[in-house]
Amino acid sequence: MSGTTTAAAALRRRAAGAGANRWVVLVVLCASLLLVAVDATVLHVAVPAVTEDLRPGAMELLWIVDSYPLVCASLLILFGTLGDRVGRRRVLLLGYALFGVASGLAALADDAQVLIAARALLGVGGAMIMPATLSILRQVFPDRRERALAIGIWSAVAAVGAAVGPLLGGFLLEHFWWGSVFLVNIPLMLVSLPVGRILLPESKGEGDGPWDVVGALTAAAGLFAAVLGVKRLGGGEPLGSAWTVLPLLGGAALLTAFVRRQRRRAHPLVDLRMFARPAFSTSVGCIVLAMLALVGLELIAAQYLQLVLGLSPLETGLRLLPLTVAAMAAGLAGARMLRRFGPRRMVCFGFCLTAAAVVSLTAMGGQDNVPLLLTGFVLLGFGLETTLFGAYESMLSEAPQEQAGGAAAIGETSYQLGAGIGIALLGSVMNAAYAPGLTGVPGVPGQASTAAGHSLGEAYEVAERLGGPAGDALRHAARHAFVHGLHVTLLVSAGLLLLGAAMALRLPRAMQCDTAAVGVPSPREATEHRVSELKV
Repeated sequence: MSGTTTAAAALRRRAAGAGANRWVVLVVLCASLLLVAVDATVLHVAVPAVTEDLRPGAMELLWIVDSYPLVCASLLILFGTLGDRVGRRRVLLLGYALFGVASGLAALADDAQVLIAARALLGVGGAMIMPATLSILRQVFPDRRERALAIGIWSAVAAVGAAVGPLLGGFLLEHFWWGSVFLVNIPLMLVSLPVGRILLPESKGEGDGPWDVVGALTAAAGLFAAVLGVKRLGGGEPLGSAWTVLPLLGGAALLTAFVRRQRRRAHPLVDLRMFARPAFSTSVGCIVLAMLALVGLELIAAQYLQLVLGLSPLETGLRLLPLTVAAMAAGLAGARMLRRFGPRRMVCFGFCLTAAAVVSLTAMGGQDNVPLLLTGFVLLGFGLETTLFGAYESMLSEAPQEQAGGAAAIGETSYQLGAGIGIALLGSVMNAAYAPGLTGVPGVPGQASTAAGHSLGEAYEVAERLGGPAGDALRHAARHAFVHGLHVTLLVSAGLLLLGAAMALRLPRAMQCDTAAVGVPSPREATEHRVSELKV
């Protein structure tokens, strides 16, 4: 009897100790997220400098920007489920090391191909880091109320990274060469690696059955091929081109094979039954649509601020700062908003607010309008973060704890897939609306007009080579065409956001805080269960 009492007391102390340390774990996980979030945005303000130095083609420029989210999205399921088997902390620490090495390679790249390869390697490291942070968070915060607060802090840190990225990139470009924007990752990695090894708890799933290596590789190849096809479309390739059709068909075939394989297996890599839950599948769709709108708009906005308004990279980062500050505020207020309004109204409101902000930004023209940009960016940041917070929290709460890595990988795959498709889709819309405005410019040869139609930066280079009245006319026409393309892109984005608002109506009306409802016992229930086992 005394042995049982002693064991019960030890279990209670252990549970209390875990509760006291979970906020320290959250700090370390947020530092991990900061590492990836900074790298995702730091390149945006450096695109013109990279274009001027490395002279990439239109497709190469898209790959420089998009190879990171493409590779990351392709491998998230692989590394997320691998972390469930071999240990999430182990995968996370390996991701730190790889991220640092790839950052050094990107900084020293002397041509576009090397930079693309380094960005792809960064994507591999990011695929190791991102699902591990969310799955460990799911593990150490079993109570939904506390988990909502933790996700709010996690989301706010993501917004901080998005804010720090352009600012830091702008500052470095003012004083150093563009490669310095990648070197900032190395100090963060050097700090995160030993700290994470000491403070982070190791956690695994149940690990029943063998890990489905073939399924993981099939999912990775299918996602890569599908997004590659979309990227080819975004780069201006015709839909009937073999380099567009084959990746799209191949990706669809591989993903279909992956789904069929998972349904047949006794121990699937990803439990697809989670998608039968409306809250889970709807949350995943909302994440895709939100990121599809956000990342493409951020990239186009950075080009507008620098190439149309003539702002420096640092000034561009400062102009984008209100967007991320508003996103931080939404993340910190998210837990309270979710408890008061519920997932359905919260996510729907976020989409509608973002759509209103995007429509208001169609008033942007060739002249600087500070009040308009400030208001639009604040509403955009607050609305999108409100949407992402509600969607992520609902998705994680619907997933069983033993599937935390797989669920986190699905969420992050949706995040990165939406970002990659957003750049390709909105970039394609932008190009389709921009290029016709450069045909028939007086004094400009047809070949020069075609080259100028690839991008605004290339149009400026062609105009400089032409010089004289023809160059001035081309520069003016390119600026006008870019602003027109921006307006069209904003309207398309607003339509996608309203589609997301309609989709959010399938989410639960109220926040269900009963942890047993999602298959996760509370700490007290877990302790009592262990004590009852000891008594038996």
